[in-house]
Amino acid sequence: MLNLILCWHFHQPDYRDADGRYQLPWTYLHTVKDYADMAAHLEDAPNMCCVVNFVPTLVEQIDDYAAQFASGELRDPLLGHLIAPDLAALDLPARRLLIDQCFKLNHATMLEPFPAYQRLYTLWKTVDECGDAGLNYLSGQYLADLVTWYHLAWTGETVRRAHPVLLELMERGEGFTLADRRAVFGLYGGIVSNLIPRYRYLAERGQIELSSTPHSHPILPLLLDFKAARDARPDLPLPECPAYPDGEARAIAHVEAAMASHRAHFGQPPAGFWPAEGGVSEATIKLFSQAGVKWTASGEGVLRHSLVKAGRGLEHKPAWITTPYRLAGSDTALFFRDDHLSDLIGFEYKGWHGADAVRHLLHALDELRRHAPGPKPVASIILDGENAWEYFPYNGFYFLSELFAELSKHGSIRPTTFSEYLEMNPDSPQELPQLAAGSWVYGDFTTWMGDPAKNRGWDWLCAAKLAFDAVVEMLPEDEAEAAEVLLKSCESSDWFWWFGDYNPADAVESFDRVYRQKLKRLYQTLRIPAPEYLDAPLCQGGGASEAGGVMRRGG
Repeated sequence: MLNLILCWHFHQPDYRDADGRYQLPWTYLHTVKDYADMAAHLEDAPNMCCVVNFVPTLVEQIDDYAAQFASGELRDPLLGHLIAPDLAALDLPARRLLIDQCFKLNHATMLEPFPAYQRLYTLWKTVDECGDAGLNYLSGQYLADLVTWYHLAWTGETVRRAHPVLLELMERGEGFTLADRRAVFGLYGGIVSNLIPRYRYLAERGQIELSSTPHSHPILPLLLDFKAARDARPDLPLPECPAYPDGEARAIAHVEAAMASHRAHFGQPPAGFWPAEGGVSEATIKLFSQAGVKWTASGEGVLRHSLVKAGRGLEHKPAWITTPYRLAGSDTALFFRDDHLSDLIGFEYKGWHGADAVRHLLHALDELRRHAPGPKPVASIILDGENAWEYFPYNGFYFLSELFAELSKHGSIRPTTFSEYLEMNPDSPQELPQLAAGSWVYGDFTTWMGDPAKNRGWDWLCAAKLAFDAVVEMLPEDEAEAAEVLLKSCESSDWFWWFGDYNPADAVESFDRVYRQKLKRLYQTLRIPAPEYLDAPLCQGGGASEAGGVMRRGG
């Protein structure tokens, strides 16, 4: 019998600017498309067991969106445009921003299948050749149809099938009224508001395990020690600042905040963490163990590097990838992602027929089971639970529904969770003599440190942290709390993911801008003048013109 742990990682960075307005809409769009779809697939397969990892910054933004829908006081411009009475009144810059946003999706699966939406795009490409003059020719009805279609395209497949009004609008295709747009808005509000209770119920009935991530998705090993980045890459350039100021206290703050947020939303603290980007080090595991974290996980590359350090052979992969580990002196079990199996779902199966992909995955799991030694092998499939589905037909509906149905009745593959596996097999973790610091991406930290723009971002953050340390204890309590919230957000890994000229230019510009806004507001909250360098883009060269080859992140 092969124990299978499917872990879906739900994460969006905090897209709010310093004034609490959303710069990007990905949180609520992924909620209605991907998080709602996953809940529905699990509800339809009550014998299917898995792990769902919620990052606190995502959960807290979902709360904020629920409040926006309830009050009508909208802090997301796209939501505001959805129910704006007169879109024709938008000025040219606002029109261009709206149109640009409403074509940000995977055209092959979310635009081209809908002729009416495709016509809107064709018309825009024709008009766009005329610049601002062409924008004047687009009517309010064009903008109303466009913003409606964008939300229809971003609606989960299970949501469409459960709400005939959405299918009716898609069939009509054009001429959407304000009442139509308000209907979509109301439906979205219900889905967003009910999402966290749905997952809490699935956990309470024992079908899923809910886990978490240190609060704002920081790379904890780098907060603890910049030199961790050189464990896998000894020659990697580091920031000018020798270390993140008081990094251990900051790491503890993120862990404690995650525990508190998870308890508030789901009724109990998480037993385990998927650390941001699977980033681990021996110091990180020690911190987790002290906090009572029973399990954590990382990427296969980290395990490879760790076993090589220990002089272990890597010839027979099933022997070392199908067991958990434990560092000496630690109570936290370590699981490692099977990169091949995880990447089949995350990157390969998008072009396959759903049934063929399921058969292929089950065959791969059976092959792993046949070659794995020991009576209790475990395979860990851990991946992004949101961005992959944009590239699947029907948002992965047929793949996920068939996969869950087949796994629910499979005779030699048993879906389980990290906590359940450890409870049933308490003696299963093998001793790991030492742990190489790294992440799920290449087994190192080069995605977040080493590039000149990334290192500059760290140095700016270090300067802001030193300013924070110098004055925070002298601030009134409410201002000190606001500064703490901003600092946590600035410590997120997501900003550093995007810094660098090899990423898409529009994404680099967006994340660069929001990061600098947050740092500026942090200085303002500390009552310290912000450095002038925050007025200019961190990534001076912009970004790549195309997204080809870039790993999907955020929206």
